[in-house]
Amino acid sequence: MGGSSPCASCKLLRRRCAKDCIFAPYFPSDDPHKFAIVHRVFGASNVSKMLQELPVQQRADAVSSLVYEANARVRDPVYGCVGAISYLENQVSQLQMQLAVAQTEMLCIRMQQESALPMPMPTQMQQDDKSFLAATNNLDNISQYLNFASSSSSNVIQDPSALKRESLWT
Repeated sequence: MGGSSPCASCKLLRRRCAKDCIFAPYFPSDDPHKFAIVHRVFGASNVSKMLQELPVQQRADAVSSLVYEANARVRDPVYGCVGAISYLENQVSQLQMQLAVAQTEMLCIRMQQESALPMPMPTQMQQDDKSFLAATNNLDNISQYLNFASSSSSNVIQDPSALKRESLWT
């Protein structure tokens, strides 16, 4: 930077900001918190080494990732980003279960509506008709299973830091 105002890292470290300062393009002086949190978690020396090892076109993405990870580490010092990822994976799993339950309920309703319609019985039942009737008889078992699975999934832990305590961390 070298002229008007030093970058956020040089301000925090109380040093003169050189023209070739590796931090200047990524940690502007108007956002000092961004560098402060990265510095607190990773250290200025480590961040400098990481940035120097990367090609220039990848450095902005690396800084963005470092800032995200540092913020996650401050919020959750034990799990960091992994805690957030686990929480989101848990939500996806719950939503997939809810979707499966809803699809099964729709199928049950559709099949009940079709079976309620008066159908002329042919003299010889075709294989498709037999499998349809077998599926209709098994729908109650399937919906009971899915209702049990959805009610038992409500006991899923919402707090990712409790995963280890509940022995679900495998």
